[in-house]
Amino acid sequence: MHILIAVLHRPSKPTGVCRHAANLARCLADLDQVSQVTLVTGAWQKNYFETAFAISSPKIKIVGINIKNSSISRNLWFLFGLPRLVKQLNPSIVHLAFPLPFLKSRFLCPVVATIHDLYPYQFPENFGYRQVLFNRLFLQQCIHNSNGLICVSKTTLDDLEDYFPEVVSRHRTRVIYNFVDFGQAGTKLPKALNDNFDAPSILCVGQHRKNKNIDLLIKAYALLRDEGRLSEATKLIIVGSPGPETDTLVHLIQELSLEDSVLMLSAIDDDELCWLYQNCQLFVIASALEGFCIPLVEALYFSCKVVCSDIPIFREVGASSCTYFDLAGDAVKNLAQSMNHSLESAVFGKSDVHLRFLKTAIATQFLQFYSELM
Repeated sequence: MHILIAVLHRPSKPTGVCRHAANLARCLADLDQVSQVTLVTGAWQKNYFETAFAISSPKIKIVGINIKNSSISRNLWFLFGLPRLVKQLNPSIVHLAFPLPFLKSRFLCPVVATIHDLYPYQFPENFGYRQVLFNRLFLQQCIHNSNGLICVSKTTLDDLEDYFPEVVSRHRTRVIYNFVDFGQAGTKLPKALNDNFDAPSILCVGQHRKNKNIDLLIKAYALLRDEGRLSEATKLIIVGSPGPETDTLVHLIQELSLEDSVLMLSAIDDDELCWLYQNCQLFVIASALEGFCIPLVEALYFSCKVVCSDIPIFREVGASSCTYFDLAGDAVKNLAQSMNHSLESAVFGKSDVHLRFLKTAIATQFLQFYSELM
């Protein structure tokens, strides 16, 4: 079986969608039934797919498409360039790593799409007024044209059914979680940190988008420092690609005089990410909405103390292994209290939550779904 994964995407630095595609390629390549996995990226993405993710299997081939990185160019390529490439490579299945526009009649093999979230409907602030209309259109078109839909969580499937009940009832849909596997990764200090960096740290991993509530975390961090409940030596490290909220976050950090205390990193590789998880005192994710949240599972994989917002997807993923705070009322105070409580609590034993997201189990689920469509 030959699987083609389309992940040609705007960002020039790794995002959650990129990690999903890389993880998918790795788990499929481990299966005897899969002879080849083709990862289709933009030319601007190919380098970080080759260096940031631990992709070493000879079965995986990365194809970088050399087009202009603009909305018009990318969408035209999805409509016309992708079908030509599929005809040339003749894969068994085409898997879209995120919803993108395509013409079903141009594909002779089944097309599967991963649905990460329903943000264009639930959180339009992430896109802007005009852009969100196109995102909704492309999401609708992809959902209706795909032969199969894979939702990354039960929460996402429930949201999909709310907005597209007729599609869920007649489509082949399946919940298959993202998996976490750092078996091939090492551990090294991120290049962006000083060689002698040894400060205690609080870690957050997420793109600079409105739904991530990173501003809420920065304010809670500042409150704990002001009240003397957090050492001034403790750094807040935010790992994530720049996005619509970047300027707002930078302004907030300056306003609170935290330029030397809040470190914003991006484009780090798996080895560096491992170091951050293994050396942080606390991992915090304060999102108002998520489709899955790979960083949460990664933090649990490394047995980090975790504080997260009390939303359905985090309960689904984290179960009893996390400390939850309420976004209602004084969210900054609620988060600060939960962070303080977690920092002062004893270290628990290794969580087994990540066992639900093991690579071997996830790979088998993908293979079964593909086989049903074929």
